[in-house]
Amino acid sequence: MTPEMTAPDLLAAPDSPKVDVLAPSPNFGPRKAAVDMLVLHYTGMAGADAAIALLKEPGSQVSCHYLVREDGTVVQMVAEAARAWHAGISAWEGVTDTNSRSIGIEIANGGHDFGLPDYPDAQIAAVIALCADIIARHAIRADRVLAHSDVAPARKSDPGEKFPWPRLHAAGIGHLVPEAQSEGGRFLMLGDAGQPVAALKAMLALYGYDIALHDAYDAQTQQVVAAFQRHFRPSRVDGVADAATILTLRALIASRPQDAPPTA
Repeated sequence: MTPEMTAPDLLAAPDSPKVDVLAPSPNFGPRKAAVDMLVLHYTGMAGADAAIALLKEPGSQVSCHYLVREDGTVVQMVAEAARAWHAGISAWEGVTDTNSRSIGIEIANGGHDFGLPDYPDAQIAAVIALCADIIARHAIRADRVLAHSDVAPARKSDPGEKFPWPRLHAAGIGHLVPEAQSEGGRFLMLGDAGQPVAALKAMLALYGYDIALHDAYDAQTQQVVAAFQRHFRPSRVDGVADAATILTLRALIASRPQDAPPTA
């Protein structure tokens, strides 16, 4: 953070009309790219107050643009013009500086360490309203509304398999297809190798996941498949690419929105 960039200066007023409270964090820096992604997280802590305290602590080296409390209160912590430190080591579509190209929303929820509680209805309603506002102002493409686990599958599992992506999609937020229901058939798992594994990894990379393109189903492949399942096939998250997982991935690729062509 440069001397001319201070939390109070950059967060003098909320960026979104959905904001209820300002709680500036000093943990931010200058962006190096235009915003074209929205990344959703859970806090993974016992409550919103503890998470806000951590995100405001200079030594923590973490922050977010927004935090949504359990009751739906929206807190802004970093100005959208600044690069918040929410995604860490991550990548999507071959770009590794996720923080520069994204807005990060933390959703107060204990996460897997606290039994992955359900997300309250009021909280999700507030998340939907905030996301809709951000997406409209930044023209974020549907398939670039992502989970932290999508961009950092080796490290993160948030916002988790219980996050209601279908509810967001029904409100026009994010890219989703119905889970394929295929039972049985061939599956791929840790230790497998060959052309089917290479084809699976090529499809995951085509959609945006950061994955090495070789023909071995290694630990990275298992992590990426599990991340894909958490978001798009949450009925079973096991890192095994069964027929339902592969068919869901194919449907997502086939229905993926495209960038608008340049205007003359």
